[in-house]
Amino acid sequence: MRRREFITLLCGAAVVWPLAAQAQQPEQMRRIGVLMNRAADDPEGQARLAAFQQALQQLDWSDGRNVRIDTRWGEDDVDRERRAAAELVALAPDIIFASGTLSVAALQKVSRTVPIVFVGVTDPVGAGIVDSLARPGSNVTGFMIYEYSFGGKRLELLKQIAPSVTRVAVLRDPANPAGSAEFAAIQAVAQSLMVQVSPVDSRRDAGEIERAITAFARSPNGGLILTPNAAAVSVNRDLIITLAAQHKLPAAYPFRYMVTGGGLMSYAPDVVDQCRRAAGYVDRILKGEKPADLPVQAPTKYELVINLKTAKALGLTVPPSLLTSADEVIE
Repeated sequence: MRRREFITLLCGAAVVWPLAAQAQQPEQMRRIGVLMNRAADDPEGQARLAAFQQALQQLDWSDGRNVRIDTRWGEDDVDRERRAAAELVALAPDIIFASGTLSVAALQKVSRTVPIVFVGVTDPVGAGIVDSLARPGSNVTGFMIYEYSFGGKRLELLKQIAPSVTRVAVLRDPANPAGSAEFAAIQAVAQSLMVQVSPVDSRRDAGEIERAITAFARSPNGGLILTPNAAAVSVNRDLIITLAAQHKLPAAYPFRYMVTGGGLMSYAPDVVDQCRRAAGYVDRILKGEKPADLPVQAPTKYELVINLKTAKALGLTVPPSLLTSADEVIE
């Protein structure tokens, strides 16, 4: 072989070898923590987690290939949320996806630097999670669950389905400031509908909730509205649905899955869809964007769901106009 040809071959090999070695390097493994405010066996929690993971896969983040996902379940319990938050932060994740106000609050007590994308937070500004919706200004951003004014909309819909209702108990969590704010929004609408509203503080204690609803139901023409607080929605929803049926109380719920579980009606955002959208924010942050620069997004669509079987059991006739406008009717 001529000297010039040998040098050319050697130089070519020197260029190809680093490229080949680079091509064989494994993808960088990123780490995502997930803190769900549900129990591990909760179907709604599983549906939200699955939607988030599927959306990540569509964005080319595959668990085990280029990302590792560590999940904890806080069950909307302050102590559990705190322990789960500490465990996740100790794993040094690149980012955390969090569901619910308690989850985000627990994480912020542990770290103010790990990026967090949330869903299911009612009032992120009022809760001190972000500085503003347009400019979160911290390590946290995400998707708020709804605006307080829609509590009044639920009262209007309940009155349309059950015109005889003149008294409404609003179930709220006294530890959650969102419950008080939504009650004020409901109060603002109640006078024009000639409905008397009263707050019922519902913690995690099932006996306390049962006693409160039973006492309220002793007088006629009553109805219920649930605010999306931890005690009522996550822990005691089946009990509340059962009590509403037992005492013939028309009730408006904050989530669709409570109506598929036997509740009368809901007017609510699609939180599962928000979990899909949250994956988009996670993708952007993993690729270099900052949470502080990503605005908190409000729901773009609210869904009205009506359970006709429950309406019939309560002796109610749903107006045809309401059935027409419903996004889903369960028969």
